[in-house]
Amino acid sequence: MAGSSRWVVIAGIATGLALFAMSGREGEQTTPAPASAVVPKRIDIPALKLKAPLMKLGLSTEGDVELPPYDKPGMAGWYTGSAVPGDRGASVIIGHVDTKTAPAVFYRLRELRKGQLVRVLRSDGRTAEYRVDSVERIPKSDFPAERVYTEDGLRLITCGGSFDWARHEYRDNVIVYASPAGSDPRA
Repeated sequence: MAGSSRWVVIAGIATGLALFAMSGREGEQTTPAPASAVVPKRIDIPALKLKAPLMKLGLSTEGDVELPPYDKPGMAGWYTGSAVPGDRGASVIIGHVDTKTAPAVFYRLRELRKGQLVRVLRSDGRTAEYRVDSVERIPKSDFPAERVYTEDGLRLITCGGSFDWARHEYRDNVIVYASPAGSDPRA
């Protein structure tokens, strides 16, 4: 995802607008979560043999969605402006496809198929389970912000497609859409 800050800015602006629009819905109240609220801790994708820790990602002072640090390629991040996985709403997890020297956490994300399982372990000990509905590769210029940030379910996002050497970034995003698979059997 090297050099993708321009598209991250666009996604951040779109996210802010979508969240602002959602906050004005009649009959809904928006209350900020307390600092000690439940957070996702790890993502497990059995089909990819992937287990990765999650960090919190917010918005930068420029309004960009933050990305996980490149020096931690095995880590993905949960966007704190989205729902906690397992709660109602859109949950967004972002990870790099690669670094300058090696594959990163979501390198194989494009290989997921409909029906495969994604688990997110939470700080409250619960596990949110999702089934993949679809995997899409879309130009960054056509990023589907409303679908990603407002529709219920889990969204996994990374870069993909061909690499634009002049801009030092991938031209597309790979987005996995997943729906809840049911309740946590341990709950």
